[in-house]
Amino acid sequence: MKTLALALFALAFTAGAAQAQNVHVNPTNAFISRAVKVPAGSEMLYVSGITPKAHNPQAPRDQQTFGDTKTQVASILDQIGEILTSQGYGWEDVVMMRVLLVGDPAKGGQMDFAGMMEAYNAVYGPLKNKPARITSQVAGLVAPGMLAEIEVQAAKAR
Repeated sequence: MKTLALALFALAFTAGAAQAQNVHVNPTNAFISRAVKVPAGSEMLYVSGITPKAHNPQAPRDQQTFGDTKTQVASILDQIGEILTSQGYGWEDVVMMRVLLVGDPAKGGQMDFAGMMEAYNAVYGPLKNKPARITSQVAGLVAPGMLAEIEVQAAKAR
């Protein structure tokens, strides 16, 4: 009887652990999840807002160039990917993404949502699990010429 009880306990514990996955509420072919459920006890990673790398970091800060929105978002996603990997996470572990875009002077002061989506889809296009996401236009970022900043939160079972 004691062996049966231990076996049932082990089975219950294993079944519970197998269910400890992020649940992405994602309509078919959507670019983002409408919601992501993170189970209690998950390990969390909070990545601060990341800005693009300058093409010439030695230039004075007010003269650095960062490229268009697509180029900047690609630079930011590369940096976030490195952070995720260094901490044992992957893109499918990202449960929330906040994208801040400055209006592009070349687009009449409107944010370049299409350019952001091109860079985003280069990372997330082939993946099944997409993060919940917000994209907002802001007045400015920390340096002239910066058009994008992104922060993410990731979660995975312990």
